[in-house]
Amino acid sequence: MPPLWVPSEERVRNANITRFIAYVNERYSMNIDGFPALYQWSIDKREEFWPAVWEFCNVIASKSYDKVLEDSPAMMGAKWFIGSKLNFAENLLRYRDDQDALIFKGEGQPTVRMTYAQLYDEVARMAKALRNAGVKTGDRVAGYVPNMIESVVGMLAAASIGAIWSSCSPDFGIKGVLDRFGQIEPKILFTANGYFYNGKAHDCLGKITGILQQLPSIEQVVVIPYTEKDPDISSVPNGVHYRDFISKETGLEITFEQLPFDHPLYIMYSSGTTGLPKCMVHGAGGTLLQHLKELVLHADLKREDKIYYFTTCGWMMWNWLVSSLAVGASIILYDGSPFYPDAGAIFQLAQDEKMTIFGTSARYIAGVEKAGVKPGVQYDLSSLKTMCSTGSPLSEESFRFVYREVKQDLDLASISGGTDIISCFALGCPILPVYEGELQCRGLGMKVEAWDSNGKPVIGEQGELVCTASFPSMPIYFWNDPDGKKYKAAYFEVYPNVWTHGDFVEITEHGGVKIYGRSDATLNPSGVRIGTAEIYRVVESMDEIADSIVVGQNYENDVRVILFVKPRDGVELTEELKNKIKKNIRENTSPRHVPAFILPVKEVPVTLNGKKVEIAVRNVLEGKPVTNKDALANPQALDQFVDIPELRA
Repeated sequence: MPPLWVPSEERVRNANITRFIAYVNERYSMNIDGFPALYQWSIDKREEFWPAVWEFCNVIASKSYDKVLEDSPAMMGAKWFIGSKLNFAENLLRYRDDQDALIFKGEGQPTVRMTYAQLYDEVARMAKALRNAGVKTGDRVAGYVPNMIESVVGMLAAASIGAIWSSCSPDFGIKGVLDRFGQIEPKILFTANGYFYNGKAHDCLGKITGILQQLPSIEQVVVIPYTEKDPDISSVPNGVHYRDFISKETGLEITFEQLPFDHPLYIMYSSGTTGLPKCMVHGAGGTLLQHLKELVLHADLKREDKIYYFTTCGWMMWNWLVSSLAVGASIILYDGSPFYPDAGAIFQLAQDEKMTIFGTSARYIAGVEKAGVKPGVQYDLSSLKTMCSTGSPLSEESFRFVYREVKQDLDLASISGGTDIISCFALGCPILPVYEGELQCRGLGMKVEAWDSNGKPVIGEQGELVCTASFPSMPIYFWNDPDGKKYKAAYFEVYPNVWTHGDFVEITEHGGVKIYGRSDATLNPSGVRIGTAEIYRVVESMDEIADSIVVGQNYENDVRVILFVKPRDGVELTEELKNKIKKNIRENTSPRHVPAFILPVKEVPVTLNGKKVEIAVRNVLEGKPVTNKDALANPQALDQFVDIPELRA
């Protein structure tokens, strides 16, 4: 199959990664020619590759490293850049000029801009306020916040002190917040009085009051006015307005605490759909270096770029996006529904702000297509050079839609990784072609393979995604896991000393990656492993279907495939439509993919980040508990799967 896009000679010549290859060749007297050779070198010579990224991306450190890597017999015990001292926030605040650092567009609200000079000043004032409030290195500072400028300021101010930042979005319920922040006991909590979504203002202060009743570690709540200019915060214990909390002094210089490479920076959380969320602690140096590698080399981010990613502060893509400040690019923050006031809202934003890198989810792209939007015709997207997609596998139809209806000359970078590594295992590359249904490449320095059921690497076959060598952005530890049992159980129990990520993938002949869904949700009819994404690709390309979810149900010592579909408005799931679905699945996959039952649902249950929850649905079908429904955007949707007559054994 020919590629959908091939970069022009000019694009290849001007790419950051092309300059990086020249830099590596000169520094190490190499003769690397192209990405495949660079990737192979990066995994064979990790102790040369990562220092090259450090130097090429100009990491700011008060003390250089004494040793690049101290590998231990156990992969999770590896130590990187030993002896170095740096500060994450200092690296993100290296610019202090009049270029826009942050451009904030709240749903239905006027655009707000902040230059790099203004950002530095705001962070300096907030850092002083946090110090005055008693925040010290190692303390936790939490954000229950929309994706807005003040959220970035709070994080950077905390990081400058060496405090640990942790955030979740304001659409989390009280229990969801307590399940996360209750474990880490933050000292300061940032929140907004409310947020906008789908044309409505939603209050946060009522939930904050409920949260504080069970979170005694909070000494002060900093309230950002958003849905009201001067909200009444009298009901919030220890509440203070943002403007009253931040220091009134101007012209302050930030004292950036110089800390070890593996000093904790962020606490991130697993989705929590199978139990209490795991608290993954990520180090400052590893996060910085990995993000710089991905932004500069894989996303080709430059100072003149305007980068956007649709994300909330509860998703690792927010942390990834904010690291763009280290490159000096302008970040476009958006908070609200991407489909309000219509399905073209974000493309309007792309036109208005001359966006160059557009990041979103696979579900969003599919939703735009279903809505009949033709972005390339309706909007001026001449500035756009890259479109990123993550959250779930991007279907082949969505690949074709982007090149047909968004823009032909575009690097469509489907990316995949996770909160676990606060980065990617596979992603885009500006000097490689784009093939339908494929992520362009594995991440540099990431020794990623697909392993078959015998634990052997395979090419051109589906297998378990593993990473066989340590990398800097592995969690430094899990919170409240002193002996590392939770950490080890999460990634290293399937194969000893090999990171098993939980994705079902294929490494293609030309080095690309296909994602077939979560391996723990993989279907196994008659012992044949089937990725759920293969079925979604077929079903959700049909005009009659708005959404779907597929699970395997244990039945008579085997597994039968059950497909639930949400028909489009005005469409009924008739026997004729069911037969059409089965025929399409059979013709485009295999007879084993054809579901035993196709049943209608009103909505598909998803996490707050929009990911389908096959395992939760499977548990409901089998009468097992779903232990943390607060991790779902629509927990009531699970009620549809209780005691379905057709599926009774």
